[in-house]
Amino acid sequence: MARQKKKKPVKRISIKQRYAEWREGLGEIKIKFILGLLIIIFSFYLLAAYISFFFTGYADKSTFDLTWWDLFSSAEITVHNWTGKFGAWLADLLVNQWFGIASVIIIFDLFVTGARLTGSSILPLRKTFYHSAFILIWVSVTLGFTTMSSVNDHYIALGGAHGYFISKWLISAIGYIGTVLLLLISLITYLAFTFESFYSWMKSRVKKKDTSEQQGTTLPDDDDAVLQSEAENTGFDVTIPLDPATTSADDDISENEKKDPEEKSDDIEITIEKTVEEESSDIINQQALGDYDPTLDLSSYVLPPLDLLNEYSNKNQVVSREELESNKKRIVDTLENYRISITSITATVGPTITLYEIVPAPGVRISKIKNLEDDIALSLSALGIRIIAPIPGRGTIGIEVPNMQPQIVSMKSIISSAKFQNSGYELPIAFGKTISNETYMIDLTKAPHMLVAGATGQGKSVGLNAIITSLLYKKHPSQLKFVLVDPKKVELNIYNKIERHFLAKLPDEEDPIITDVQKVISTLNSLTIEMDTRYDLLKKAHARNVKEYNHKFVKRQLNPEKGHKFMPYIVVIIDEFADLIMTAGKEVELPIARIAQLARAVGIHMIIATQRPSTNIITGVIKANFPTRVAFKVASMIDSRTILDSPGANQLIGRGDMLISQGNDLIRVQCAFVDTPEVEKINDFIGEQRGFATAFMLPEYEGADMNGGEPGSVDLSKRDSLFEEAARVVVSNQSGSTSLIQRRFSIGYNRAGRIIDQLEAAGIIGPFEGSKARQVLIPDELSLEQLLNNL
Repeated sequence: MARQKKKKPVKRISIKQRYAEWREGLGEIKIKFILGLLIIIFSFYLLAAYISFFFTGYADKSTFDLTWWDLFSSAEITVHNWTGKFGAWLADLLVNQWFGIASVIIIFDLFVTGARLTGSSILPLRKTFYHSAFILIWVSVTLGFTTMSSVNDHYIALGGAHGYFISKWLISAIGYIGTVLLLLISLITYLAFTFESFYSWMKSRVKKKDTSEQQGTTLPDDDDAVLQSEAENTGFDVTIPLDPATTSADDDISENEKKDPEEKSDDIEITIEKTVEEESSDIINQQALGDYDPTLDLSSYVLPPLDLLNEYSNKNQVVSREELESNKKRIVDTLENYRISITSITATVGPTITLYEIVPAPGVRISKIKNLEDDIALSLSALGIRIIAPIPGRGTIGIEVPNMQPQIVSMKSIISSAKFQNSGYELPIAFGKTISNETYMIDLTKAPHMLVAGATGQGKSVGLNAIITSLLYKKHPSQLKFVLVDPKKVELNIYNKIERHFLAKLPDEEDPIITDVQKVISTLNSLTIEMDTRYDLLKKAHARNVKEYNHKFVKRQLNPEKGHKFMPYIVVIIDEFADLIMTAGKEVELPIARIAQLARAVGIHMIIATQRPSTNIITGVIKANFPTRVAFKVASMIDSRTILDSPGANQLIGRGDMLISQGNDLIRVQCAFVDTPEVEKINDFIGEQRGFATAFMLPEYEGADMNGGEPGSVDLSKRDSLFEEAARVVVSNQSGSTSLIQRRFSIGYNRAGRIIDQLEAAGIIGPFEGSKARQVLIPDELSLEQLLNNL
């Protein structure tokens, strides 16, 4: 007989699971919007029925005595209400059977609920319900109490059935006087807790009465005393919320009462002036209490002071008048030797170079001047002559000539500048000074990604330190995180001290500075997971970028219980990109390209630096996604074109001299100098302060080779020699991740990935779940040993 196939058991879904699926379905944006729209429409229908009830309720009174079935089953029964029988029935239910005329608050709450479901931020839902509940009950009971004697004489019960029966019960319990006092006390308590100004006014009246009773006198009737009384009341209204201010205000009042009338008038003017200042301060504080402050977790954090940076003297490095005149004469003579006449020449002195702007005579071709670059350099005995023909928007031709003694632009002078201190940029980066000695800054959020290149020893590492220093002097640890990649292992190692403040890393990693190529790949792919997660949160919050999202979160318009959180900016800095491309190739380039294309809106920005600006390193994909380019001195014009798409970087003079391209314009900047000891002092200052418990944890990433196949495809007969030890480590830690296996056994990423596959196939850990950690399926080591014996 053929074997009968066993029927697969039907999987039953419990009511609890169905309810969870229903709630999850409500979380979808489209369903929320449609539901909110329906609630808004119903609230307007209910409002029309409510208003019509006050005009047609008397005419429809007889129909309300009918049963619900009799009323709606017969088409011959009609009502005068604008919204028909259903509206008339709802209006009678709200007004007479429920809360009286205060039931309009229920309609208002329905409208607010519908508006919030559609994505509008009209009012905070929870606070609206709290206030509405009190007002609804208090007004209903008060109207029921005051109209109890005439409730049968009207077709409308102003307090509704609720107000009538509650007030009747209160009268029987505490009497008429007790009910009146209870209503007054409840109203005063609500107003005092809800409105700070009402509480201040009440307290000022009490204190004023106490003061007059202690002195045993009545207030004088003369004009000075009236003015003093008004000033005291205004002062109390503002200064009560702050205890020190209240104490000082009380002391001033008692002193004023002891002085002469002439002295009183002088003190009154001072009190009024002081009151205005305190009033604005209290309003700001009250508004601040309503917003979420991401810096409260490290409220004691202090930004680095300016005295950690050095000031470099430039007294002996000023361009003299003789040098300017000499260069001017040589430029004019060289042009005249080639029969090129000019009408004017002006000089703009910068820290490193001087820009000579010339206006050629009519009929002179610009190309002729451009071709004399080497001849002018020869006549001036200078290196790095650069001709800008023409200067965009100026109508002149520029000749940049290096100064004989270039100045040092200190980082302290840049950080202390008014432009940097008053900057409103989200991520301000102050590079240095332009030819006209102006502080040059960019906003990294508008960049949004940056490519830094230059030959060895030309200031590239100092430029990266200047970028990081600018951000450290402006941002709180809760607002910014760095992902630092340093294949050379020595350039960025200095920032280890600020791990718990500003750095981000993968879970289970000990070193926050990433130096291993495989860990770089994992980190970059982890950032793509973080990017996707952030986009999901932006979608739920109906925000276009991280700035709008964080603003909504700060205003408490997003619920943390639904996964929402404050998103810090993440800045990824890769010091030597060429080494990564040569080692990993596409494994590095693809996640970088994906982050550069998409991550701007979610606050992830990249800065990659290289000393080999060749086409096989800076590929077309990289160039297309890094619009902001920073070029220090390079060896050849080809390298300059690779970075900037134009020559010029090969004519720089080094030592921080650089060209910045944002779009079509090239701007020459002398990079600010920040020495290693200065960076160490900044990191020491930050590292000594209280930080977070750990670095900012990026989501766990598992390689494609570990989630591409089915667990059953793994051959457990060819287990790794470290399989059993790895299983014990995973079970004892109740955490299964590739990085944990790598760190414990000092093995490579691929081998650790194969061990994770084998652990999954053996049923020790669960499947890959994206950014979530793998679930450990074995509860203790005894169960593990039994499983290993069976294997």
